[in-house]
Amino acid sequence: MGRAAQELGDRAPAAAVQAGRSLRAQLLGPLMWMWLVVALVAAWGAYKLAQFAGDTAYDQTLQDEAGAIATQVYWTDRGPLLELSVQAQQLLARDSADRNAYMVIDEMGHILAGSGDLPMPENIDASFTQPQLFDASYLGEPVRGAVYSIRSPMLDRVVSIVVVETRRRRQQLEREIQVAVLLPTVALGLLTFGLLHWGIRRGVAPLRRVAAAVEARDPRDLRPLPLQGVPAEAVPLIERINVLLANVERAVQQQRRFVADAAHQLRTPVAGVRVLAQELQHEWQHGGGSAPGLLRELVASSERMGRLVSQLLNLARSESALRHELATLEPVDVIAAVREAAEPLALQASRQGREFDLQLPAQPCHARVHPLWLGEVVANLLDNALRHGGAHVRLSVQAEPDGLLIEVSDDGPGIAADQREHVFEPFWRAERSDTRGSQGSGLGLTIVRDVVLAMGGRIELRSRPEFDGTSFRVWLPSVSPRSPET
Repeated sequence: MGRAAQELGDRAPAAAVQAGRSLRAQLLGPLMWMWLVVALVAAWGAYKLAQFAGDTAYDQTLQDEAGAIATQVYWTDRGPLLELSVQAQQLLARDSADRNAYMVIDEMGHILAGSGDLPMPENIDASFTQPQLFDASYLGEPVRGAVYSIRSPMLDRVVSIVVVETRRRRQQLEREIQVAVLLPTVALGLLTFGLLHWGIRRGVAPLRRVAAAVEARDPRDLRPLPLQGVPAEAVPLIERINVLLANVERAVQQQRRFVADAAHQLRTPVAGVRVLAQELQHEWQHGGGSAPGLLRELVASSERMGRLVSQLLNLARSESALRHELATLEPVDVIAAVREAAEPLALQASRQGREFDLQLPAQPCHARVHPLWLGEVVANLLDNALRHGGAHVRLSVQAEPDGLLIEVSDDGPGIAADQREHVFEPFWRAERSDTRGSQGSGLGLTIVRDVVLAMGGRIELRSRPEFDGTSFRVWLPSVSPRSPET
């Protein structure tokens, strides 16, 4: 991936940390406060409604009781006489949950019937038109009462009927009304929030799918993001991201073309310098003398320059045309390609007095790879092991259930944990004493990573202390060889 795309990836975590509240929180937050206000208003309204309904119903009952008792008062020569019918007695004892009591008293304070300790209002309505309601306390409990005064049509006497009852039934009715009002309100609020949450989650699901698709992409994949199913409000954002990706892709392509063009232009003069230096060294040696150190350094430098130019060309090609080239490849036996790439480096290890262990399976192992590019992967990994490893280098190929495993390992000093994430970066070289004089270009492992990813594989690095040295493990998806019929 180009430097611009890499910088975008590096800035992504910081942007995520500074992200604002989620869309769900921004939508549900105000609705939650609004719902709480409505719930409080509904609770207050339910309380007032229940109080009004209870007082209206039970006050009317109290007035009816007082009026019913008044109809049972008969006037005689000796004074008023109360005869309660069975219906009146049932009315007074209609509910055992409430404590009902009545009293008949004349204007002199004489108790004519009922309980003699019932409370009475301070002022009694003298109009005698309807019972008068009042609040009081009776036997340590709040009660609601009604008093009704009647006058004798023949005698100048006044009798008052007092009826009281506790507030138990009223309070029970108030609670029932409050529950009947509040429960649907709460249930409706919860249902509304559930539907809103589901709707918002469904609305942002396309954005989540786009984010998941981006996360699953290869870092070098700069194709435009899909717009199918994206909400209309998010389309401008996705379009701007696609424009940004297109700009990054153009910048990366320009960088690739520059690297390829520069390497291609340098290839011929560098090759000429290398050939001239080698010819000069050969002539010097042919004359019977040994080449001076400066000439040997010139030859080594020209060879290093030639390898750097070749690596630059390979890097530019691996980043551009390799993916399309591998898409049309046929399955091949990787053993032959691995063996062909390993033989020159095995000879080099032998000349250096190092032990080279090659472990290849006897049976063919097929994979959809390009033999030359697979050889480039093996050659670069072995070259890295010979430059920075120890006395023992090992190359093995194993067939596994999910693919092929190619491992190149050495028993060298290893790579520090804080440096492993950089080993695949172009031109990066570890700050170690054994690499300061190395002739490596710093592109070999970058090419390895690009080629392995383009072939649909993956690469893993292990080093000390979990591994005795350094190990590069490459997984390639395996395929069965095609039959002659196909």
